[in-house]
Order: sequence, then structure tokens, then C-alpha cells
Amino acid sequence: MSPFETILVETHERVGLVRLNRPQALNALNNTLLRELMDALTEFDNDPSIGAIVLTGNEKAFAAGADIKEMADASAVDMLQRDAISQFDRIRQVKKPIIAAVSGWCLGGGNELAMSCDMIVASETARFGQPEINIGVIPGAGGTQRLARTIGKAMAMEMVLNNRTLTAEEALQFGLVNHMFPVETYLEEAVKLAGEIANRAPLALRLGKEAIDHALDSFLSEGLADERRAFYLLFASSDQKEGMTAFIEKRKPEWKGY
Repeated sequence: MSPFETILVETHERVGLVRLNRPQALNALNNTLLRELMDALTEFDNDPSIGAIVLTGNEKAFAAGADIKEMADASAVDMLQRDAISQFDRIRQVKKPIIAAVSGWCLGGGNELAMSCDMIVASETARFGQPEINIGVIPGAGGTQRLARTIGKAMAMEMVLNNRTLTAEEALQFGLVNHMFPVETYLEEAVKLAGEIANRAPLALRLGKEAIDHALDSFLSEGLADERRAFYLLFASSDQKEGMTAFIEKRKPEWKGY
């Protein structure tokens, strides 16, 4: 597999393991990481010796969100032209099951990345949230759509509109995650689960995954498109500039409402 700058890749028998590796930035999702991650997932998907994939970060953070410094000064046109979120579409093209192994912070784009996977195994320290409202925008990579479909309207509203964070136990209760384990064993358990799945009939796995996705997807593509347009449009607002600048400067933002 190609050498990468921001991720690490391993194989465990029939399981491909991808580790996000920007620990100094709590695995914030910059353009390089997203591109390398999608390339690695595609390579594992095309490898006949691999039957399932695990995506993880480290014990402190799965991914604490997007890299705000890459977008703070962007205009709406800049965001539309860059269209970095389209990288997330490549996850939906992966035919093999993907399990997110989450520990610590799983926020913003990190939570959207985890929800883009087929299953989530969490450590007891995992914390799930969509804090984009704090920087003057909304989730743009599927957060509003997948949260509402997974945990219901009321809790999705609270997470998106008021920065409600779910503990691992709450995420398990609301059906956002499949299993919760101690931080010492969560990754081992995720790889074990992936190994069990990888040893099942490959074609049945592929078609089973497609069938479940289609059951949930009837109008997801339209919802994702609406969400993405709204996310990019917010980069024409003063509040977006203020929110992201305040984040970088580590101060409280002063909202203007336009």
C-alpha cells in the first residue's frame, strides 16, 4: 500500500486497519488526511485478501472535527469549488463493511466520519458531538441527516442546535453505536468483530450491506445535497468568519446574526 503522511495502515489477517494519525491536532480532518484515508479505504476494498475494514484514531480522539484553519477564511464560492466534503462520498462507494473504533473525542466531521461507517464500536471514554453551531455553521458532511435517521429528531436537534454531547453509554442507548468496551480493549474488540464479519460470504456481505443502505437511503441523497448547500452558503456569513476566527484565537465569538 502507498506510503501516507497522515494515516497508518495495518492488516490483521483478513481485516484492514486504518489509523488516523494527526495526534498533535486530535486527528482533525484536513484535506490531506481525507484524501489519504479514502485512498487507503479504496485500496483495502480492492484487495481480495481483506474482508472487512476497521477505522480508528487513538485513545484520546477518534477525530475532533475538521481542520478549522483550512476553512476559516474561505468564501462560499471557495468552499463550493474545493468541495472537500465530496471525499466523504467515496466512503459510500466502499463495498466491504467498515467498522469505526472510537475512543475519546468524536466531534463534528469526526462524528460524521464515524457515522459514515457501517458500525461503531466505542470505548467507555468516547464522546460524540456536532459542535459546528459554536463556530457559526452546521454539519456539512451528513451530520444532520444521519443523526436524525439514527437517534431521532429530538436528540439530533439538541446535538446540532445546542452542542449536546453524547457519552458512549448514551450513544449505545440511542443506537448510535453497536458496542461499548473498556478503553483498553475497544480496538481489539472492533478488530475481532471485523474478523468475524470478514470470514463470512463476501458476496452476501456486499449485497447485505447494499440492501440495508438502500433501506435508509431513499431520500438521503437529497438531504445530503440540501445540507451541503446550506453548509457552503454559511461561508458567506459574518458569523462563520467570526466563529472560526474566535476558535483559532481561543476566545468567545461575538455573533452578529448575518
